[in-house]
Amino acid sequence: MDDPPIVSPPSSSITTAKVVFLMADYGHDPTETAVPYTMFKGTNYEIKFATETGKAPRCDKKMLEGFTQKLLGAKKDVVALYKKMAASDEMRHPLAWSDPAFSLDPFDVVVLPGGHDKAMRQIIESAALHRHLLAYFPQTRKPAGRKVVAAICHGVLVLANARDGEGRSVIRDCLTTTLPAKMEQAAYWGTRAFLGDYYKTYGAGSEDVEHSVTKALGHPAQFKSSLNPGPFVVEDEKYNYISARYPGDAQLFAEEIVKLLESFNRIQ
Repeated sequence: MDDPPIVSPPSSSITTAKVVFLMADYGHDPTETAVPYTMFKGTNYEIKFATETGKAPRCDKKMLEGFTQKLLGAKKDVVALYKKMAASDEMRHPLAWSDPAFSLDPFDVVVLPGGHDKAMRQIIESAALHRHLLAYFPQTRKPAGRKVVAAICHGVLVLANARDGEGRSVIRDCLTTTLPAKMEQAAYWGTRAFLGDYYKTYGAGSEDVEHSVTKALGHPAQFKSSLNPGPFVVEDEKYNYISARYPGDAQLFAEEIVKLLESFNRIQ
């Protein structure tokens, strides 16, 4: 699965957008994190990271080092972007979503990158973070909403698991995509001999991410996907919610977030 080429961010007159990346302590995909981060930084957005207790997050080293990086991981230019991001003050000193004073309300954009490593369960299963997302997501409702939620790959699973008291996911009424089952199965079976069940975050035999997300929707037809390796992003019709499948979508994913924010600026 090739990473996208890195291009300059689109021009934007919005200079005050505040973005937060919600991350586990370890395990996120570097491309799905560093590519949007770099674009937002180039567009002069204010960026923060948040982890459970304020520990500096680290992306999946399998995608950054060794033979797994060369065969399956981030391209060299993305690795360079990641290293620059990891050295930034905002990534070295994240907020803590478990802090009683933490809130998503100050942010214009909430970004949920994906990742395969089993450490991702920390964010996928966080009841505290789910409560924050339940409070924030309604503010993305169109046409009045000026907040944005964006998730890629396993990041969508965090939203699928953010459920209200009646068991309804925050994306129950949304159009969405995530890592397609056929792509996940291809990666799993293609690497099982030397990576074991790495590509199955919940272990061998667990259901695919696509199926977990689809079960959270009001109707299976709300799940949108493509097996074309070219960039593919879904923007919901009712909410300012953008989703994508895998690292190959990261560049377009970031561009669409910027365009959506710019559209708010035009109609003000």
